[in-house]
Amino acid sequence: MSSIKQFQVTFDCADPERVARFWCEVLGYVVPQPPAGFATWDDFHRAQSPEDRGAWFSCSDPSGVGPRLYFQRVPEGRVVKNRVHLDVRVGTGLVGEERLATLQAECARLVALGAVCVQVLVADDDNESCIAMQDVEGNEFCLD
Repeated sequence: MSSIKQFQVTFDCADPERVARFWCEVLGYVVPQPPAGFATWDDFHRAQSPEDRGAWFSCSDPSGVGPRLYFQRVPEGRVVKNRVHLDVRVGTGLVGEERLATLQAECARLVALGAVCVQVLVADDDNESCIAMQDVEGNEFCLD
């Protein structure tokens, strides 16, 4: 039997630092210290060649439990639906109106950060409510 491995989630995007800082706010993640030898991230970026400047950024769970998130610049824009997306679990254990109100409050907070609310899926006989959203570059995620 193999052991459980650590993993990171990688996002292709146009502006890695902007998207990373958005997800820090969503998840309570933190930006790591700049690489060794640099006092600030700005110092690190200035030392990069123009084509490498801002090519990547990352953030991590301060508790060390959640996966590291890595954001890399790619030349092409997002064209089709994500094949993988994050579910941000803010309504765990809640049902009915209480769950929907919690999801809508978080949705409003994230919209203020630049997210887009795509669709509110209200509970039915089989599923609880959730909200489909997009981050600051249009990557899909759900509030669950």
